[in-house]
Amino acid sequence: MPPSAPYDPASLVLRESRSRREWLRIGGLGCLGLSFGGLKQAQGAIATPLTSGTFGKAKHCIILFLGGGPPQHETFDPKPDAPREIRGLFKPIPTSVPGIQFSELLPCTAKLAHHMAVVRSMFTDVNSHSTSGYWMLTGTRHESQAESQPPSTSDWPSLAAVIGALKPSERSPFSSVLLPEMIHNNPNISWPGQDGGFMGHTWNPTVFKCNPAQAGFEIDGLKLPEGVSSLRVSERVSLLRQVDDHFIAAAHSESVGALDKMQQRAFDVVQSATTRAAFELERESPGTRDRYGRHKFGQSCLLARRLIESGARLVQVNWPREPGDADVGNPLWDTHQKNAERVRDVLCPQLDSALPALLTDLEERGLLSETLVVAMGEFGRTPKHNGSGGRDHWGHCFSVALAGGGVRGGQVIGASDRIGGYPAERPQRPQDLAATIFHLLGIDPHGFFDDRGGRARPLQVGGDVIRELA
Repeated sequence: MPPSAPYDPASLVLRESRSRREWLRIGGLGCLGLSFGGLKQAQGAIATPLTSGTFGKAKHCIILFLGGGPPQHETFDPKPDAPREIRGLFKPIPTSVPGIQFSELLPCTAKLAHHMAVVRSMFTDVNSHSTSGYWMLTGTRHESQAESQPPSTSDWPSLAAVIGALKPSERSPFSSVLLPEMIHNNPNISWPGQDGGFMGHTWNPTVFKCNPAQAGFEIDGLKLPEGVSSLRVSERVSLLRQVDDHFIAAAHSESVGALDKMQQRAFDVVQSATTRAAFELERESPGTRDRYGRHKFGQSCLLARRLIESGARLVQVNWPREPGDADVGNPLWDTHQKNAERVRDVLCPQLDSALPALLTDLEERGLLSETLVVAMGEFGRTPKHNGSGGRDHWGHCFSVALAGGGVRGGQVIGASDRIGGYPAERPQRPQDLAATIFHLLGIDPHGFFDDRGGRARPLQVGGDVIRELA
């Protein structure tokens, strides 16, 4: 405003109001897709402890989602006595627990089996990536078994969404985080079951599309603009809040209320040095970064640990796509061709650096006992190799590994048959896994929450806590 112009408070308010878009950019809403739940209070979901002393043992959760479907034979359930066309090229190796064997492709992971519990009898009986994945990610079966099923506003909220909404972080603006990207089928069709579903966008996890392995990695919107001090931010936020209070009071709607919550969280991020520091991977020693692996998955796991340490409740690390993998037959863990070469040269080496580094790192920092780590995919692979040396989709039996957060390590739950094709003992469904995760995080798996129409909805349907785990 020129010096000769009279002071005009209305003009100042108007300018500050017009700058809202810039402040949302600074706070990261536009580029990060922040959305924080929830607007409604859960009913009966946060319960008193059950009989097991592991209820609520986990304060945090990290889900490693191995998209594409990891083969059980080459990871946690080798079958050395099966015919070669089933057992494959690789041998089992002993682990740190006598009598338990993993594939020779996971030697570092095998040394930490005493921390881990492996469920070898998980099943969905669904061979489609998106709908079997929906079941694993929500604990609720999709009405369809079709492939490339798009997301819908009628979808069940994901585990990440429910946990973030019902157990919001007390120390971080981020309750539930997904990184380094969403999961999608070729050609770029997002899976259902990754967001707040029928609970709306206020329950959506925060999605960071990023590559923490890149040099100079940073998240847009998490740094203060050059020349803008924290004090100046606070002053401008205060003025903007005064303007918004009048607007929100006049517009009584869920969407407006959600925007208010999201905007406040965005400002919290900008003003929180601890939160911003979590993304500064250069603070880690080169040795630590090397142990996780200088690849996108490994550095994403390291970022997950830093976010948990800064107070995030849940971080889901999705296995990232590689450049050009839409044009090959083996995107992610979807090893339809040359399964042996793919798991030996690319997939298992990355998993076998990141997972052990994460568990060891958490233990050394005193965080493993309160951080539940779950490594899972949407399904497994066929017992028998196809004509291209690959393994195809197989939802009839596969493995899930868990550690920390109250999990009793050093054990195997259930068993597959002699060829790794079907459960032979203690079959488990995704809703049982969901119930167990809820239980360990202090959420009654048999509780309810109110949907946006005021109807009571169960957290999961028909699942029971896997008693050996918790």
